[in-house]
Amino acid sequence: MKNTNSKWLKSLLVLSFVFALSSFNTKAQTSDSLYKPEREFKNTIRFNVTNPLIFGGKSLIFGYERILKNNRSFSINIGQAALPNFENGFSDEFREKTVLSQGGFHISGDYRFYLSKLNKYGAPRGVYIGPYYSYNRFSKGQDWQYTDEDSNTKNINSDLSLKIHQVGLELGYQFVFWKRFSVDLILMGPGVASYKVKASAEGNLTDSERELFFEKLNQALKDKFPGYSGTLGENADGEFEKTGAQSTTSIGYRYMINLGYRF
Repeated sequence: MKNTNSKWLKSLLVLSFVFALSSFNTKAQTSDSLYKPEREFKNTIRFNVTNPLIFGGKSLIFGYERILKNNRSFSINIGQAALPNFENGFSDEFREKTVLSQGGFHISGDYRFYLSKLNKYGAPRGVYIGPYYSYNRFSKGQDWQYTDEDSNTKNINSDLSLKIHQVGLELGYQFVFWKRFSVDLILMGPGVASYKVKASAEGNLTDSERELFFEKLNQALKDKFPGYSGTLGENADGEFEKTGAQSTTSIGYRYMINLGYRF
């Protein structure tokens, strides 16, 4: 009789244990079935940190990226642009005195293909490629001081207008940190750029001094805009004049760093 009761008690304990496991498993399955997938952040607002470093604090550009299907996205960037100071002048002969006026505008857009075969995560993380277009307009008026070989000084008043259209292909990589923050690196962006530049130099300058001014200005623009080439100041007869204009098409480049917030 004792053996029968003992066996019955053991059976009851085993059944109770099995029931407990079954109940726990059912709750786990229920929890899994009610589990909500991680929230998707398809929008990113961002700030271009490269332009202020290259062109100064008055160049402020903000952007927006929207994730589409199939690991694709589009983005648009817009803001104010400004020509930088030319490192206190072109050379020892020409020194910047006063900036009289300054302005500019930037707008650009791209269409991105995030490469799923190379990326562990979906867009907007990882490597991407795609076409882009950008437009920049700059204007600047300022006073200069020119010092010749005999230490004589002259004052120059200049006005500069520069417009750049550019199209090309870009390669980039975007990091995402803590789900919300992004660092977008455009590493390469070769393309074709169209430059239209117009400049004037007013002052009591000789033709050779004015020619030297435009020559130094051209070199300063080449230093700031890789691919730019121009012959400002030269007219159709090969002589230099007070006002110079030039349109040219050459290879352009695109590289930048954007800091973003996803939502």
